[in-house]
Amino acid sequence: MSSPSPTIEGFRAAFRRPSLTSAEIAWRWTFGATTAALLSFGFIDYLDSIPVTRANSVLLSTRHPVLVARAITQMLRGTVNRGLLAALLLALALSALWIIAASIGRLAIVRALIGYFRGDIVCHDRNGIFGCEGPRTIRALIDLNFLRVILFLAVILALCGTAILAGFISSNAHPRPGLAAALFCGLAALIGISGWNLNWWLSLAGIFAVRDGEDALCAFCAAVTFFRKHMAAVFVVSTWTGLAHLVAFGVAVTFVSLPLAFIRVAPSRLVIAVAMFVILAYLAVADWLYMARLAGYVFIADMPDPLLTTFPLPPPFHSAGIVPDTTIDREELILSDIPNIALET
Repeated sequence: MSSPSPTIEGFRAAFRRPSLTSAEIAWRWTFGATTAALLSFGFIDYLDSIPVTRANSVLLSTRHPVLVARAITQMLRGTVNRGLLAALLLALALSALWIIAASIGRLAIVRALIGYFRGDIVCHDRNGIFGCEGPRTIRALIDLNFLRVILFLAVILALCGTAILAGFISSNAHPRPGLAAALFCGLAALIGISGWNLNWWLSLAGIFAVRDGEDALCAFCAAVTFFRKHMAAVFVVSTWTGLAHLVAFGVAVTFVSLPLAFIRVAPSRLVIAVAMFVILAYLAVADWLYMARLAGYVFIADMPDPLLTTFPLPPPFHSAGIVPDTTIDREELILSDIPNIALET
């Protein structure tokens, strides 16, 4: 009897429960639309607050790079601080909104996946299907998502520090642009990989915060233990969903680039509408693949260990108290070394 495949079970759960993908798309796209609207309105409002004098208008109308830069500098003087303060407040508000939305969405989706697997595939119980509800679970998810926001900020600051450090190597007196670029790219790649790994760990810990009702630290430790115990299965699920995501990305880039090639001959609004439709379709497929990957992780984490390994073949049947006779009768004529002795007798 072969063991069940977490990858197949993850895709099957995504197929059978389209409401889970719809819930994931709902909270992600709602947050994305809110972010885009706030950024657009904030940028427009900031542009409206910039004073433009008649002299600045004359300098802008010349379209000379030096004069235009001087006009922009004069217009932004005294308004940059206000714009930075507004951007900081907007970033804090969006971070708080994302933490709350991501925590509620992850709680509902992981609970639904646990109920799906425990109800339809195997009926074993740790804390009950929904025995880990309560304020402690949502608090743990909020802590984990808060750490993810802090990690994102730390990555940005680390990249800024890397750029400053690379700038010290190449100076006006001793220019070394190649060495500076190589140092920046190497450190940036290291920072990016480290940040991605930590973000993946924190995201995986949300499964155990919901399943076991643990706090953020215990959930993170459970995620590390889970990965060390089921490294091969997690790698297989991540690889297949990652390859599918890569294929979807390639198809989306192809379908977006084709209408953009006809932007000079076709109506620009139609081309932009088709490109936006393809982008939205790609984002929906990406969310569906993310749901399949998350379902695969939940399947691995919530299944008993014997079900994730191949069952051994049963031993040969022997009746109780009966030992099979394995001795050979030496008097049997058919076993004689003399040919045709059985026929002669």
